Amino acid sequence: MHGAGNDFIVLDGIRQPIEMTPQRARALADRHFGIGADQILLVDTPSHPDADFRYRVFNSDGSEVEHCGNGARCFVRFIHEQGLSKRNPLKAEIQTGLIVLTETDNGEVVVNMGQTRFTPADVHFDTSALSNETQGEDTVWQLPLTACASPVRISLVAISNPHAVQVVESIATAPVAELGPLIESHPRFAQRVNAGFMEVVDRHTIKLRVYERGAGETLSCGTGACAAAVAGIRRGLLDNPVTVHTRGGTLTIDWANPDLYMTGPATTVFTGRVDIDKLTQHD
Repeated sequence: MHGAGNDFIVLDGIRQPIEMTPQRARALADRHFGIGADQILLVDTPSHPDADFRYRVFNSDGSEVEHCGNGARCFVRFIHEQGLSKRNPLKAEIQTGLIVLTETDNGEVVVNMGQTRFTPADVHFDTSALSNETQGEDTVWQLPLTACASPVRISLVAISNPHAVQVVESIATAPVAELGPLIESHPRFAQRVNAGFMEVVDRHTIKLRVYERGAGETLSCGTGACAAAVAGIRRGLLDNPVTVHTRGGTLTIDWANPDLYMTGPATTVFTGRVDIDKLTQHD
């Protein structure tokens, strides 16, 4: 499945319990010896009393993360298509709480992403001896990088998982491949971070590229789109709602503070069966 080009393997852990390990996730996501995907999504039994399902997300490097916005849309579409539930809207349990997923009549999916947070502690960011400035309602931090003569200016946003967003003149020429991994694995981010590169087109439109934590640059990133839109609004660069154009498709972000809503597509590419253990021999 894919959500605006962000592609996933979605696994039914309800009918057949699945023990997902880092090795298995890497084997499935391998585009040469496995199926290939940006991330692995597991539909699992919830522990939260108000949740319909548990939503687990594994990066292509095998690490488990808190949330994936594009994946959430595919998650609910998979549940409905596979007959696991007819409930709409549906509540999914993630590591940080519950999210609400709704399929619309026009075939898109709306995800209530919950509330956003903006402090350094929320993204596990060490600010010792770093400079910052106030822009609008946002605090913009200056992050030194070895590849840059001057620090990059980032906004910090936590939407279940951590994001560092910077504004660039053009995403076509932004050095995502060079700076993305340096920001993602910067020692000041204790749990790594998703690095967003945002080009402001007008007050309601941006273009975006994201170097994702544990996955590299993807064609689209749902939580990254949310983080960029909210950062732009807080910095006084954007007005709500915001249309986000990624290389894989278009998302709409509506920040009804405190809750944040993302709307976009979810597409099934194919279904099948896989013997995961046969794949792990290539890990």
